[in-house]
Amino acid sequence: MASSADGSTAESTGRTGGSGPLAGVRVVELAGLGPAPFCAMLLADLGAEVVRVERPTEPAGRQDLLNRGKRSMLVDLKHEHGPSALLALVERADVLLEGFRPGVAERLGFGPTECFARNPALVYGRMTGWGQDGPLAGTAGHDIDYIALSGALHASGRAGGPPTFPANLLGDFGGGAMYLAVGVLAALLRARSGEGGQVVDASIVDGTAHLATMLYGMVATGGWTTERGTNLLDGGAPFYDVYPTSDGEYVAVGALEPGFYAELVDRLGLADRLPDRDDPANWPEIRARLAETFAGGTREYWTEVFDGTDACVSPVLSMTEAAEHPHVRARGTLVRTEDVVQPAAAPRFSATPNPRPGAVPEAGADTAGVLHAWGVAGREELLRSGALHGDLDSRREM
Repeated sequence: MASSADGSTAESTGRTGGSGPLAGVRVVELAGLGPAPFCAMLLADLGAEVVRVERPTEPAGRQDLLNRGKRSMLVDLKHEHGPSALLALVERADVLLEGFRPGVAERLGFGPTECFARNPALVYGRMTGWGQDGPLAGTAGHDIDYIALSGALHASGRAGGPPTFPANLLGDFGGGAMYLAVGVLAALLRARSGEGGQVVDASIVDGTAHLATMLYGMVATGGWTTERGTNLLDGGAPFYDVYPTSDGEYVAVGALEPGFYAELVDRLGLADRLPDRDDPANWPEIRARLAETFAGGTREYWTEVFDGTDACVSPVLSMTEAAEHPHVRARGTLVRTEDVVQPAAAPRFSATPNPRPGAVPEAGADTAGVLHAWGVAGREELLRSGALHGDLDSRREM
């Protein structure tokens, strides 16, 4: 059984692929870290049947939620028969996802040329930080490096301070995984129209820069300066910021529009007591008055003051606290599966509801089962080849 964070229960088989808008789509994911597994998880959340091909020496842990709802196979891709096993899966798949450095898949024998020879309609999704080409393509990097090069990191932070970064959400998952998912779905539409498969080259630098399109436009028209912390959406404006409360917590204020701002200052008891907000020269004074007022009450107090209003004030919640918020509970935004609170699938669909998040599989639990369920040719020989590990019971069906 699985239950939402508010305690309601629902059946969970621990498998996805039977419902959701991507039901019937088969995805092979080559195990990696971060953005590619998240993309595969998103596709599984949307109903795709995702098979994660893991290394026998480095299987994922049982609590890695990025692997929820997937099936797991253990394949030694460096074994002489490893690439053949993978290509046999590719013949039956709609999508392949990999996050190796450029050239690695080709060197191991399952690059686009080999895969398209087996399955011309395949969507071959490639996830890298720098992209498949360019001067940095072959070098190492992480989220912080990619968002630095895109210009996005420079734009985040307080005036006079260093750039700040939101964990690895902006690059790995925003500019990387989400763009890979969009690219895969777009390519899948084309493939299913009979026009053939193609490679999707998803670069975190490219995706993060694309996310910043609005800011680049504002820079071009003078609406955004490169001086950090002085702009409308980067903490420069006092009516779009976070403020500490008397209990050491915080509230978030997003009263951008004049009407919302009017309600904010009215609820704070500051109506007609603040200078013109449209003049940035007045922002330091306004910020000081807002900070002083918010510091006079607890987060809970201000949450009650602004509850149900259009002042755009919200409590800043930890991930533990978020699960208990009435709106989050009512929406089922967070669910409990296998005693772990985790985000539900998003977005939502009226005609093809998402499956509930499936369980994280044991590494190699589906090695033989997938071969049988997908009708892979020569599966008995593959099972005896030594390239496959995990559950090798050839009689096991999905």
